[in-house]
Amino acid sequence: MKRVLVTGSNGLLGQKLSDLYTKIEGVDFLATGAGANRHPMGEKLAYRSMDIRNKDEIDALFADFRPDTVIHAAAMTNVDQCELEKDACTALNVTAVNYLIDACNQYDGHLIHLSTDFIFDGKGGPYKEEDRPNPISFYGESKLVGEKMIQEKAKKWAIVRTVLVYGIVKDMSRSNIVLWAKNALESGKEINVVTDQYRSPTLAEDLALGCRLIEQQEAQGIFHISGKDFMSVYELVQRVAAYWNLPINHMHPSTSEGIKQAAKRPPVTGFILDKAIRELGYAPRSFEEGLAVINAEL
Repeated sequence: MKRVLVTGSNGLLGQKLSDLYTKIEGVDFLATGAGANRHPMGEKLAYRSMDIRNKDEIDALFADFRPDTVIHAAAMTNVDQCELEKDACTALNVTAVNYLIDACNQYDGHLIHLSTDFIFDGKGGPYKEEDRPNPISFYGESKLVGEKMIQEKAKKWAIVRTVLVYGIVKDMSRSNIVLWAKNALESGKEINVVTDQYRSPTLAEDLALGCRLIEQQEAQGIFHISGKDFMSVYELVQRVAAYWNLPINHMHPSTSEGIKQAAKRPPVTGFILDKAIRELGYAPRSFEEGLAVINAEL
């Protein structure tokens, strides 16, 4: 049986990976995360607590489980928090990656590393895999350093860059753009929404399937895995409103400059998915199909 280990299994993507892999026969799956397991499967899910900032904990768990594939979904992803807490960001997004590279190399494991559109400056999106990174935030910098270490040191590796992941699980550690928009529109509170940031929002289930395709095919290299629809954040919120038939009279257009945030955001990202579609057979859903998935889970 192929042994697959996931880090960050308490997060949105991590829980979707657990949902996916527990249904696949012929795979010995182990979910790992910080603290207690938050997946609704509870004890039915094979779970071990692992602090990826602790090399000894990683080494002990790898010696025991000996994974063939590691899907590294754990990271510090709050962009403003990364800007304000640079040491904490570096520990999770750089140092921990280095420990995982060493552990994967020791057991000949395939490391599938989750990265981000924020490694780009947003002046030339949508982006393909070969485009030159130029991060404008500390979060983006930290993720790019992790990518470079993997390319230089890892024996078997794939980097999965993604964009603005959305979805729902029962126990959410933090919200995401779609749930925030839906809740804000439903409550009727005044919200400012940026008109000058463009993305290709990604359904968490699609991202999990993209990771599975890479694991299954033991694919190597960089892959852009996102949604296929490209839109401004303002249009995204409008489409959420239209899907759930919610009023938009409390929604106000704003520029990025008009919203005070600690970290800069790249204005135009989004991804060109040709490589993932051609080489992996990746087939993302439309944005409205993604909203239908959330609606069914609600």
